Amino acid sequence: MSFSARFLQLRKENGLTQPQMAEKTGIHISQVRRYESGEALPSMDILKRIAVAFSVTTDWLVFEEGEREPQDELKLKFEAIKQMDEDEQKAVLSILDAMILKDQAKKLIGRA
Repeated sequence: MSFSARFLQLRKENGLTQPQMAEKTGIHISQVRRYESGEALPSMDILKRIAVAFSVTTDWLVFEEGEREPQDELKLKFEAIKQMDEDEQKAVLSILDAMILKDQAKKLIGRA
């Protein structure tokens, strides 16, 4: 679902008119119309305002369903990790954090 569709969905689910939507989000009415029609995309500041006003994430506003989900193999592994006790989950997260930092450092060194 596109940003414009999600934006319109938020307005309709909350029973707001376009002027009410503009007031709730602090966005000019003409911009509300442009967002709903897909003529314009919001800045990060506006995305943040919308997300805060409606208690949704900016990811939900921007990304298509499943676009940011891990691949199937990773999904299965994450589901298995969810079944572990809290201490085991913390250990796995520490290992993942270490591997991510190692990869980022390797990339930074490669650029230098």
